[in-house]
Amino acid sequence: QVQLVESGGGLVQPGGSLRLSCAASGSIFSINGMGWYRQAPGKEREFVASITNSGRTNYADSVKGRFTISRDNAKNTVYLRMNSLKPEDTAVYYCNAEVRPYSNYAYQRSWGQGTQVTVSS
Repeated sequence: QVQLVESGGGLVQPGGSLRLSCAASGSIFSINGMGWYRQAPGKEREFVASITNSGRTNYADSVKGRFTISRDNAKNTVYLRMNSLKPEDTAVYYCNAEVRPYSNYAYQRSWGQGTQVTVSS
């Protein structure tokens, strides 16, 4: 079993910054892509950012230039640095990862439990 645990959420004023972390643990042979999604109240979950195991990144248009995704492969951890936060960034943020638990298994997508980010004055 693979577990993803997010941390770093909280309440921040507009224009502020936060850094989210997501650590993968359990049965891990290798990790391919990692990423972040978010879900605001009454809305569907949406893509935020992703990063491949070689460091290639992709961002939603709404966060380009403000958010930065990175990863530490040695720690099986992905980060999301969020700057210039806006009230519309308020949501539960979920990390996901494509994990191969054993060498003879296919990659499986795992999700974290989510962490709340609230941007409000």
